[in-house]
Amino acid sequence: MSELKEWIKIFEDYLGKNPSSDGSHNVGHFRRVWKSANNIMDSDVDQLVVLAASYFHDIISYPKNHPNRSRSSKDAAIKAEEILTGMNFPEEKIGNIKHCIEAHSFSANITPETVEAKVVQDADRMEALGAIGLARTFYVAGKLGSELFNENDPLAKERELDDKKYALDHFKVKLLKLPATMQTKRGKLEAEKRANILVKFTEDLQLEL
Repeated sequence: MSELKEWIKIFEDYLGKNPSSDGSHNVGHFRRVWKSANNIMDSDVDQLVVLAASYFHDIISYPKNHPNRSRSSKDAAIKAEEILTGMNFPEEKIGNIKHCIEAHSFSANITPETVEAKVVQDADRMEALGAIGLARTFYVAGKLGSELFNENDPLAKERELDDKKYALDHFKVKLLKLPATMQTKRGKLEAEKRANILVKFTEDLQLEL
């Protein structure tokens, strides 16, 4: 078994014993971020750093309406260090992993300074786009008690956007801006492809309405 596979098993065992109650930040999310990272990273990237950051970047994730929301990634980095240290993970890699975790967050607004952090940030933002992004957007909106869209003006043609009240508004407020923030070439191409799925959904919804 390769080193990466061994660590995946260790991480999955830990997460299996410490499951998340948040369906948008659970082990399935971590696996998909790792998969996306694999698809966009170059050969010079430290895969073990990216792997650990992919699996623990949201080990603490406060709800969007929580007062400490902007601290999620910093607190997750501290928690990840504690977990990885307890697993006897290579100590020299933990600093970069913590930076990857801190910089992945959109709300934290931290610039990724390592290639690994750029990969993790792109891979995580991919989760907000495409079919997965659609599902996660409306899942989170349901948990927060938001409406699907404004019945009188769903596309906000004559009103201010309010993604705290309407899930569909989140597309324009944040999600469709994500491709421009991508740090890697392959990440940007994939993000643009996935953003088109959101645009098509909006067009289909308008036709139905």
